[in-house]
Amino acid sequence: MAFVSGPRQVGKTTVCLGLAAVCLNWDDQDARALILRGPAAVAAFAGLQKLSAGKRIVAFDEIHRYARWKTFLKGFFDVYGGTAGIVVTGSSRLDVFKRGGDSLMGRYFLYRMHPLSVAELISHAVCKDVISQPRPLPEKEWEALWAYGGFPEPFVRRDARFSRRWQNLRQSQLLREDVRELTRIQEIDQLVALASLLASRSGQQVVYASLAKEVRVSENTARAWIGALSALHHGFLVKPWHRSVAAAIRKEPKWFLRDWSQIGDSGQRAETFVGCHLLKAVEGWTDLGLGQFELFYIRDKQKREVDFLVARDQKPWFLVEVKQSDTALSPVLGHMQRQIGAKHAFQVVINEPFVNTSCFDHKAPIVVPARTLLSQLL
Repeated sequence: MAFVSGPRQVGKTTVCLGLAAVCLNWDDQDARALILRGPAAVAAFAGLQKLSAGKRIVAFDEIHRYARWKTFLKGFFDVYGGTAGIVVTGSSRLDVFKRGGDSLMGRYFLYRMHPLSVAELISHAVCKDVISQPRPLPEKEWEALWAYGGFPEPFVRRDARFSRRWQNLRQSQLLREDVRELTRIQEIDQLVALASLLASRSGQQVVYASLAKEVRVSENTARAWIGALSALHHGFLVKPWHRSVAAAIRKEPKWFLRDWSQIGDSGQRAETFVGCHLLKAVEGWTDLGLGQFELFYIRDKQKREVDFLVARDQKPWFLVEVKQSDTALSPVLGHMQRQIGAKHAFQVVINEPFVNTSCFDHKAPIVVPARTLLSQLL
């Protein structure tokens, strides 16, 4: 089976509807009644007991709202997994439920879906290699992605008023509906206040004690709430890399919003924009079986920092320092590359024009356009 998780309104259901011969949504009363009748009834409805040229794809949307959803899927997969392709999508609870021992262990792969990116707008082809050759994205598409974010509806509409209303509705649904469904958090107003603080600090270190004091909750509660917001894909945490770094910061992660279009500060938006692209790449490469990839940042006690480090199979691969316009190469980039032995070190500049040369041809620290590097990812 394929489990598809990702942020609310990122397009999970739309994609699955385009792939599946049969899509059953738990919120639909007829589909719900069919699912409650059991796997055999669903198989008969989907025509799985008839000869067909290939596997029919059956999609289950929002089925996690069914109390016995894992038991149902286990039974359905065990009997019909050889004749049907099974896709399960819905809220980010699928991502949460993948952890730990459960009755579905060994029966599915998880695929994490992300907002649109530079490389995806250039080509929808599934990558065979980790790195692609650089390709230009039309300037109007780049500007729309920067201004409206990568979520499909505002990106396609490209209307500022619509985007603001869409953002407000999405945030309200996520914080006031999804949180109640997924967690036992009752202090929703305080959680909203925490989310507002985090939104203004995208790309900054998370100091749990300080946030807890501002929201007037315990430090453990602040940690749990930020964990819940991450599980719901409202944002994501990037941990510090400390191996081989003298006097490295080891504890405080950095927080990033998933929707960079909500960020007013251009520097914060730039770092979040690149960070979201890098997260999509490392999770996508990992989900596709191309290796084990992870995203970190580096900071030492002398406050020397590099925004991102991509690790490949637990070894430093490439460093990324994000700048809006500054093309003067940061000396910290070379310093950190020498310390950890990363193969590449990029100063990624948002406002630089596309250059049709692979960033990965260079091993010494180098200034590269964001338009070029991001086109080589996922």
